[in-house]
Amino acid sequence: MKGFNKLFPNKEAFIIFSSYIILFVFQGVFVTASKTENGGYDYNTTLVVFLSEFLKLIISATFYTLKRENKPHIFKAIAINYNLLLLYFIPSLLYCFYNNLAFINLSHYDPTSYYILLQFRVVLTALLFQFLFSKKLTSMQWISLVILTLGCMIKNFDAATVQSDDDTDIWLQIFNIYFLSINFQNFCSCLAGTYNEYLLKTKGSNVDIFLQNVFMYLDSVICNLFILMYKGELGNIFRDMESLKDITVVLITVNSAIVGIVTSFFLKNLNSILKTYASALELIITAVVCYILFHIVITGFTILSICLVSVAVAMYFKNPVSNTNISNDKDKQPLLEIVTD
Repeated sequence: MKGFNKLFPNKEAFIIFSSYIILFVFQGVFVTASKTENGGYDYNTTLVVFLSEFLKLIISATFYTLKRENKPHIFKAIAINYNLLLLYFIPSLLYCFYNNLAFINLSHYDPTSYYILLQFRVVLTALLFQFLFSKKLTSMQWISLVILTLGCMIKNFDAATVQSDDDTDIWLQIFNIYFLSINFQNFCSCLAGTYNEYLLKTKGSNVDIFLQNVFMYLDSVICNLFILMYKGELGNIFRDMESLKDITVVLITVNSAIVGIVTSFFLKNLNSILKTYASALELIITAVVCYILFHIVITGFTILSICLVSVAVAMYFKNPVSNTNISNDKDKQPLLEIVTD
């Protein structure tokens, strides 16, 4: 009981931890449940992302308005800090790619495989810090990254084996377009996160955190609007709204927005040990839930992969790669993080 109290100093901390895991797991489950028999979607996924980002924008703007006190009203604040608004287009665009790719990759991978392969972003983040910020990796960090890579590859091999026909080259199944897609999604995540941290702690260090989130989600809404325009779907937006009345699609949209809120509280109030536990529990619970709901078999490779990834993540968070040159101000953590799984 003493250990439990040490991890969770109060009831709110436990609620945040539990909500974080449950919401993340069920985001993947909801998306999988919304798929058609051929693995596609009968609704406009880009529109779902657009509405989710719009909902986050409303929440962010509401928080700023309620907490602004003597600060300028939101429209004046945006006009004053328009340069920062423009800078936020970079992470917003990357997160826009990330959120839209989530639907594409979940159309091919089951949620367990998807979440395991997403852990590879830890490797990409470490390498990003290694080359961009000249951070030396220790032997333990390299070992953890190798174990994590091995765990991800084992699960990818397992998923490819299950899906492939006897006549299909297994290596073509492993290193297919979706494997490239999910790693591009990982790259967008770690690059956007790194750049977002840079903005939070440098260019936007004196700007209200609630206002910074307004910038982030306003830019995200604009980016998704351009994607709808590029795909030629903007003219059909009201017709496509009809397909979003399905309860599963509504849950995907709302859950995605709530995930962002809960994630921000998680990052701000809980420590990296709990983040390690959460990563491991997400994989285990996702595998069990998918077995119960979708009869997705939990293979020996899946169990081995979950164990390897969990151990690697634990090793990584025990001694993570961090950018120590940037001031570590706890109060500058974003209120809302952009996340979709």
